[in-house]
Amino acid sequence: MNAQQQLPEEKRQRCEVWTRVMGYHRPVAAFNPGKQAEHKERRHFREQR
Repeated sequence: MNAQQQLPEEKRQRCEVWTRVMGYHRPVAAFNPGKQAEHKERRHFREQR
């Protein structure tokens, strides 16, 4: 599929995002609104070797 093609709405499915919090993994959808906002503000980085 290229960028121009899209699936029909009935064939799409929601993507569940999980993250590690306090030593265990949880779905972001289960966070309270404040924690969800904090998750959206996170910056990702890569350490150099």
